[in-house]
Amino acid sequence: MKFKFNDIANAISVISGVSLAGIIGVGSYVYLNKDAIIDDIKDAAIESVVGGMGGGALPIGAPDLSPPGDLTTAPSAGFSLPAPNSPL
Repeated sequence: MKFKFNDIANAISVISGVSLAGIIGVGSYVYLNKDAIIDDIKDAAIESVVGGMGGGALPIGAPDLSPPGDLTTAPSAGFSLPAPNSPL
C-alpha cells in the first residue's frame, strides 16, 4: 500500500490536535480547581504529620511537666548572677 504525503500530514495533524486539546483540558481543570487541589494536599500533609504523632488530636496541657510535690522553684546551682541594674 502506498501512502501519500497528504495522508501522513493529515494523521500528524489529527494527532497534534488531539494532544493539544488534552493539554488545554488538563490545564483548564487544574487552573479552575487549584484551590481544591491545594486544600487536599494541605489536608494530606497535616494528616501525615499528625498521624505520625500517634493520635488524631493534640494534647492539651502537659501534666507530666509540672513540678513534683512541693518543688515550686528551680533548684539553685550554688551560685547566682546579679540581676541587671542591681547594685550588688
